[in-house]
Amino acid sequence: MVHSIELVFDGDTEASIRRIWAELAAAGVPSQAPAARPHVTLVVAERIDPRVDAVLCSVADRLPLSCTLGATLIFGHSHGVLARLVVPTVVLLTLHEQVYRLSAPHLTPGPLPNATPGAWTPHVTLARRVGPDQLARAQRIAGGSAVAGRFVGLRRWDGGARTEHPIVGG
Repeated sequence: MVHSIELVFDGDTEASIRRIWAELAAAGVPSQAPAARPHVTLVVAERIDPRVDAVLCSVADRLPLSCTLGATLIFGHSHGVLARLVVPTVVLLTLHEQVYRLSAPHLTPGPLPNATPGAWTPHVTLARRVGPDQLARAQRIAGGSAVAGRFVGLRRWDGGARTEHPIVGG
């Protein structure tokens, strides 16, 4: 399993996302609930050395950070990932680039390409393996007006051990 560096939301934003997860699950769409914590992945690699935590404490002054959850997105093909876009602002893109640069020496064998600055799409995952027959219903549930939120923390996620390691706030 992969490791990642992730932004985490404040309680109100997290609750808004969890409500969407619950509505998707109630409609039979394979949502993220209840196993995951809502987050936005900044950097992904096969392995991230825990020493990165001390280095990334230097971004603490950038949080909290306002964000907006915008339109729905679909990644993949026949059975895709449903997400909400986190509207990319200059501040968010600058934070991503800084975390990417500071993390790079600690990533083995290196970052996955979809997390590189210029190729990264900030998003929060709502559901995985959404089939074509579920897509319209899932989008009706997950869509809607923009959600104003805040990022309040940064964590390192160890996907193999399924453990989170708070770095800043959160």
